[in-house]
Amino acid sequence: MKGTRFVQRIVGDIMTSACIFWVIAAVVFGIIEGATVALVTIWFALGAVAAAVAAQLGLSLVAQAGTFVIVSALFLCVTRPALKKIAVKEPQKTNADRFIGEVGIVTEAIDGINSSGRVKVGGSVWSAVSENGGTIEKDEKVEVIRISGVKLVVRPAERSE
Repeated sequence: MKGTRFVQRIVGDIMTSACIFWVIAAVVFGIIEGATVALVTIWFALGAVAAAVAAQLGLSLVAQAGTFVIVSALFLCVTRPALKKIAVKEPQKTNADRFIGEVGIVTEAIDGINSSGRVKVGGSVWSAVSENGGTIEKDEKVEVIRISGVKLVVRPAERSE
């Protein structure tokens, strides 16, 4: 009788240790997910929680590992495609890129020969050159084509008259 209690106690200690291991693994995976926001390790955290439940129910270490793998894979296969559809696919324009395609006003005539001229677009004044190297007069509307170094490359805006 004493031998069976001893074995039961050791098995109980192993299951408790396994449960603690899986809980710690879930927390670590959660921290990694929070730091990376890549939606990769969150499924492993959920698998670790499921394995902790399996450990608490007294399942073997092999069954716990199997639970971890199966639950992680299921969550990964089922939810990742759905989340990818929801995720923003088009990169958001930031900083100067947001001016591309915008219409601005020439504040200082654009001279293609001297590479001088200024354009006000989006509340900011930029040095500018014309797309074809020509001249664009002051107060004309221009469209920003691209950014080259620190200068806007512009062309006359389409007239809507």
